[in-house]
Amino acid sequence: MPNGSLDKLLFRNDTPSLNWVRRYQILRGVASALVYLHEEWQQVVLHRDVKASNVLLDANLNRLLGDFGLSMFHDHGLTPEATNVVGTVGYLAPEVACGRKPVESEKPPEEVVLVDWVFECWKRGTVLGTVDPRLEGNSAEEEMKLVLKLGLLCTHRTPSARPSMRQAVQYLDGNGTLPDLPLQGTGIGLVPVSSEASGEHVLTIPVSSEHISSCNLSESILSGR
Repeated sequence: MPNGSLDKLLFRNDTPSLNWVRRYQILRGVASALVYLHEEWQQVVLHRDVKASNVLLDANLNRLLGDFGLSMFHDHGLTPEATNVVGTVGYLAPEVACGRKPVESEKPPEEVVLVDWVFECWKRGTVLGTVDPRLEGNSAEEEMKLVLKLGLLCTHRTPSARPSMRQAVQYLDGNGTLPDLPLQGTGIGLVPVSSEASGEHVLTIPVSSEHISSCNLSESILSGR
């Protein structure tokens, strides 16, 4: 693909930064692709490795979702059998992340879970401080807030709080109002560690960063991994 993968344009300093309009179009395009895979193809396709490096861009920055090597297929209306966790670890729904015994939630002070950080900034009313600083001065603040809130809903620890991909596309198209964000925590890091008997599945995935004492985006988070 002429423009390579999305991670190249997002995280490399030697390439021009994508403006907000392009980012929003790519986000909406990937969400639409997932609707097709989840609901519109002859079987349900679970990609299981959606990440920036698997979003490919042509000469006009049209987006294609690639690398289906880890995908899982099942018939519509059936619940897929549980399988081992595969793909690149980034966000995983707590109930499918790993075994019954919670992973130790304490993390060194120099590490921060990105989803948790955005959620804390949302609660403080400073969520725009998490936006890529290369987009400063952009007038699309309401769209940015919508995307961040939608991301928090999609990664929420409570399955019923997460919208389907079809609903996500509708919200991105401005068709409907996002529901209130439940404040008991998002998908990872904010889930309280409980006893093994409780059956809660907890996985904390840290993102290396400088100390974050406020909601200013650090260069280490922007740089990708």
